[in-house]
Amino acid sequence: MKKNPSQPNQPRRQFIAGAGALAASALLAGAPAIVRAQSVPIRIGYWPVAAGLPFYAAVEAGYFKQAGLDVQPQKFAGAQQVMEAMLAGRADGSANGTGAGNLAIGEIAQPGLFKIFATNPSNAKYVLDEFLVPKDSPIKSIAELKGKKVASGPGIQNVTLAKTVLERAGATGATVVELPIGQHVASLAAGQVDAVYTLEPTGTVGRMNNTTRLLEAGVIAKYILGDPMAPWHGGAAALTTEFIKKHPDLAKKYIAAYTRGIELIRTNPDQARAYLKGYTAIEGSLTNEVPLASYMLYSEFKPSDVAYFQKFYDLFVEKGVFSTRVLVDSILYKG
Repeated sequence: MKKNPSQPNQPRRQFIAGAGALAASALLAGAPAIVRAQSVPIRIGYWPVAAGLPFYAAVEAGYFKQAGLDVQPQKFAGAQQVMEAMLAGRADGSANGTGAGNLAIGEIAQPGLFKIFATNPSNAKYVLDEFLVPKDSPIKSIAELKGKKVASGPGIQNVTLAKTVLERAGATGATVVELPIGQHVASLAAGQVDAVYTLEPTGTVGRMNNTTRLLEAGVIAKYILGDPMAPWHGGAAALTTEFIKKHPDLAKKYIAAYTRGIELIRTNPDQARAYLKGYTAIEGSLTNEVPLASYMLYSEFKPSDVAYFQKFYDLFVEKGVFSTRVLVDSILYKG
C-alpha cells in the first residue's frame, strides 16, 4: 500500500525535530558565557548630562560586550522618568547623573527598590551644578535674582534644590519654572528667563556659543552642604534589587564593567570625553571644554561621604518632599 504523499512520516519528522533541539541545546550548553549572557537584557536609564560619562564609555568602548552583557541604554527626558521606569519594572538600573533625590522617592514608594554602586559627587572643583545668566545680564550674584524668573531642570530634585539655593542666597521672591535641560541655553538667549539652575554640559554649551555666562558653580555644596568643597552626591548609578537578586553574577559583571568606564575617565580623560557624543549635546570642540565630574564607587565611601549624602537627603525631609527619612547606608550596594 502506497503512503499518501500529503501525510508525511510523522514519527520520522518528530525524531528529526527532537534531534535538532537536542543538538541546539548541546551547542548552547557548550557555548561561551558571552553567548548565553546576551539572552538577559540589562535596561539602563539615563538622561543626557555629562555626569553619565562612565556609562556612555562602558557602552561605546565595548566594556559591557566584553563582559558578555546585553546592556540596553534607555534615554529619558529627566531623572524622574528614570526612577519611574525602575519603579514600574521597565528599567533595571540608572546611569550616573540620575538624581539621587529622585531615586530616593522611588525608594520611599517601594522600599528596597535599588542599590547605589557609584555616585558622581560634585562641588566647586568638580563642576556639575551651576547658575547661568544671559551673557550681557547685569546680574552679578544669586542674591540679585530676587523676584526674577529662574528655570531649573525637570523633576522634584532640581526644583527643590533651585528653590533652596535661591532662598539661602537671599534671592527672595524668585519664581522657579521647570524646563528640559536642553532648552536652558535657548531660554536664556531668548530672554524667557533671567537665570537657570542647570547641570553641565549646559554651561559649556552656552559659553562656547557666546550666549550665557556662569553666575556661580558648585552651588549645592556651598548652600546646601555648607562647604564649597563638600561632595554633593547628587547623581547615582544603581541597579534594582530585583535584578541583583535574580541575576547576581550578571550584576557583579555589570558593576565591574561600569567600573572600567570610571577608571577610563580617571586615567585617560581625553579618550573618555569622546564618548559624550551621541549621548549629550556635546560634540566637536565642546568635548575638550566640558568639565568632567568626579566619581565614587561604593567601596570608596568614607563615613564623611555618607554623612554629606545623608545631609543632602535630609533636606528633602525638611522641605516636605520626602514623607520619611531615607537612610543612605541602607541603599548603598555592599558587594
